[in-house]
Order: sequence, then structure tokens, then C-alpha cells
Amino acid sequence: MSNRNPFVRAATWLAPVEPRETRVVAAAFCLFFCVMAGYFAVRPLRETVGTVLGRDQVANLWVVNAFLSVLIIPAYGAVVARFRRSVFLPAAYACVAAVLAAIGFTMEGGQFPPFAAKVFYVFISLLNLFLISMFWSFLLEIFDKRQTKRLFSVIAAGGSAGALAGPAISDLTVASIGSSGLLYLGAGLFAAAIVCQRILLQLPREWNVEAASARDDRPIGGNVFAGATLILRSPYLIGIALFIVGVSTVSTFLYFEQLRLAQITYPDLTDRTRVFARLDWIVQALTFGSQILLTGRIAARFGLTTLLTMVPAAMVVGFLALAGNGTFLALAVVYVIRRWGEYAFLRPAREMLWSPLDKERKYKAKTTVDVPVYRGADAVIAKLNSALANAGLAASGVMLLGAAVAAAWGAVGWWLGRRFESGATVVPKAAPIASQSVVGGPGT
Repeated sequence: MSNRNPFVRAATWLAPVEPRETRVVAAAFCLFFCVMAGYFAVRPLRETVGTVLGRDQVANLWVVNAFLSVLIIPAYGAVVARFRRSVFLPAAYACVAAVLAAIGFTMEGGQFPPFAAKVFYVFISLLNLFLISMFWSFLLEIFDKRQTKRLFSVIAAGGSAGALAGPAISDLTVASIGSSGLLYLGAGLFAAAIVCQRILLQLPREWNVEAASARDDRPIGGNVFAGATLILRSPYLIGIALFIVGVSTVSTFLYFEQLRLAQITYPDLTDRTRVFARLDWIVQALTFGSQILLTGRIAARFGLTTLLTMVPAAMVVGFLALAGNGTFLALAVVYVIRRWGEYAFLRPAREMLWSPLDKERKYKAKTTVDVPVYRGADAVIAKLNSALANAGLAASGVMLLGAAVAAAWGAVGWWLGRRFESGATVVPKAAPIASQSVVGGPGT
């Protein structure tokens, strides 16, 4: 593609994208946009369903989420082992579109049938982590280690743009199309994601990407339970899992403190909703700008270690500040910094950690870390937070504990970054795919 193309000139000026990479980056950007716009278009409806179900039932559904996140891994492992990604990746988005459309049909007239409402709440809660993990696993095949540092933040900006557009569209259209219409809208966006992904599956062949595995569309094979065993055999993968536990712990402590302070500060539900929406817009706007202009450049100039440790360091300071000044305004500032830092810097950085690894680890081990480890940590830390509150520990004490956890989280991030940058991931190469056993034979 000629450098005179205005799109190429704009892309290479805004971000560290080489001219030959613009088409594949644009396709990945659009794919992530559709996925996140589809998710965030229906996410407000999940919160509405939660208010209809009530706090006790929602708490029970959190346990169901953690349980299902464990069960889903062997099922996903079986699919990855048997089918080519050109089959199962588009099929996954098609299944999401079909489920959203089916639930939308049950909610015609604005009613929320109890069973359908519970299915929808659990489905959406699992959908986010699972689909994002699968998306990045796919991209890790397309781009090599050097390219991930430059390009992942730009592609992640597509998701942030979708996260901005999805709720905005819902806000503008829900009065006219209703709850079922929002679900049909989400289904349509996931259908568009199929088109983007089909384009992206073809582009690596055209731009001659260095990663040879991107041109290898055979089933991965191997054991369907390999994700957990692969993690336990590798200190590097255990480190990634511990880093995710740190993300979950810090997020959960801040989330429950936000709920407590919001109830005190904003008794009116409308005011509370407006404040939460305003925080979302601020976070997504900061994230989008940072991913386009900052993240890739920080990674290229200062290395992955900086990306992995800057947010934990900020959270140590933030938790200490909250221990001394427990107001909602102070909490809002720390909460925005945490979410902005996670989306703009930590998410691309932690995806880069997987780039040196083989295909089986990128799909099976990664999904195990991203879904059951993350959701399991959420459930455990939520129970721990409740137990500490019931035991009489003051909010300032929880914030001090959060500062200690953030410091440990940063230490794990530093260790991972150093291992990544030195090339010492200490993960043995998997056997060639041709020699691995394929569960159930190749897909079609």
C-alpha cells in the first residue's frame, strides 16, 4: 500500500504503525470495536436486570459465574483441540449473536422473565472476559513479540472506542427500541464482528507476517484440560496468574468501597446512576486517547516492565490516600486512575506477556488465567471483603491492606516484565502440532 494513502499517513503519524501493517491493524481495530460495542450496548441492560432480581439473587449469580468459568475451560479446550480457528472463532461470535437474539425475543414487551433474566445476567458476566481473552489469543498468533509492543495499544483503542459507542447508542435508542431492541442491536454488532474476523483471518497471508503460526490453521490438539497443567508447570505462567489475582483484588476492594461511599453520598438513585455514567465516560475517553498516543510509545521506549508496574505503584499511593481521606471524591479519583490505567496500560501489557509462547499456551493456558482464575479471585476477594467488614475492620484498614496488596502486585509485575524483556520465560517449546494427538480429529 502506498505511503501516499491518507489513511496510511494518518495511522503512521498517530501511532507507531508501519505502512505494511495498516490494513491488518485496521481490521483488528474494527473487530475489537464491534465486540466491545456489542457487549457495552447490552451491559446497561444487565445492570437493570440486576436491580429486578435483587441483591441476594445477584450474589448467588456471582457464585454461579465462578463455577461456570471453571466448567467452560474443558469445553473450550475441546473446541480448540478439534476445530480450526477459521471455524471456531467466527462460530463463537455467531453463537453470541444467536443467544442475544433469543433472549431479546423472550423480552419482547419490556418484560423480564425470571429464568431468562438470570441466564442473561450470567451470560453477559462470562461473555466479557471470555471473548476478550479469545480475541487477544488470536492476535498473539498474528503479531510477533516486537510488533505487540507497538501495535497492541492501538488495537486496544478499538475496544475503547466500542466501549464508548455501545452505551452511547443504547442511551440514545433504548426509549424507542426497548430492551429487546438493545439485545437485537448487540446481536447485530457481533454479526458484524464475524465479517471483520473473516477479513482478519485472510490478511496475514497477504502482508507476509513474520509469525509463521499465523498461517497455520490446523487444530491445536492436545489435552482439553491442558490449560491448568501448563500453568502449574511454568513459573512464568504462575506469575501471570498471580498478576491477574492482583488485578482482581485491587479492583474488588475499590469496587465495594465505591458502593459503600456512593450509597452515603448520593441517596437518590438517579444521581447515583448519573455519577457512575460520568465516571465511565471519563475512563473510556482517557483510555482511548492514551492507547492511541501513549501506550505503544511507552512500551517501545521504556519497556514492558514500566507498563506492568506504573499502575500498581499508583494504586499504592491511592490506597494510602484513601486510608487518610475516605471521601467519595477521593475514591472517584483513585477509581478512575485504576480503571484508566488497567484499560490503557495493563491490559495491552499483560497480553504482550503471552507473545513469546506457543499456540497451545496462548489459547488454553491464557483462557484459564483470564476466565476461571479471574472470576474465582473475584468471588474469593468479595467474600473476604465482606468478612473483614463483618469482623469490624474499618474502611481505612481495608485501604491499608489494599496498599500492601498493590505493592505485592507491582513486585510480580516487575518480575514478569524482567523475564519478558530478557527472553527468560522458561516455558519449554510444545511439540509440533503434527505430532500432537488431536481430540476427535480435525474440524471442517
